[in-house]
Amino acid sequence: MLLPKRQKYRKSHRMRSCFKRKAHKGATLAFGSFGLKSQETLEVSSRQIEAARKAMSRCIKRGGKIWIRIFPHKPITQKAAEVPMGSGKGMVEKYVALVKSGTILFEMEGTDEVTARKAMTLAKHKLPIKTKFVTSHDLN
Repeated sequence: MLLPKRQKYRKSHRMRSCFKRKAHKGATLAFGSFGLKSQETLEVSSRQIEAARKAMSRCIKRGGKIWIRIFPHKPITQKAAEVPMGSGKGMVEKYVALVKSGTILFEMEGTDEVTARKAMTLAKHKLPIKTKFVTSHDLN
């Protein structure tokens, strides 16, 4: 699973108000010929990213190269069950990546388009957001 090696602060605010606009950075293919682009804004956990990556790599049978373009930096806390009010912020439960609409999530190279589309469809079912398959011909 993807986790940050070290952070300046262990816990952070949710910052859910910064999801207003579309993504400018990371909105085009940079490494591969095929990609999976988000169409809505949401938080994607490290477990979901890893499940999508495994589904893609098993589908292409390790024949091509896969790039993960998002990283879960943001810690999400959760209080334990039956904890009374006023006992502070909970412990870090998971890490999430803030994904805006238009962000490229995964890229792939080294396979044909049919296999890449099939692998990206399997990855799409593992993610909580709406996505679409893009190629380098679409974006140029």
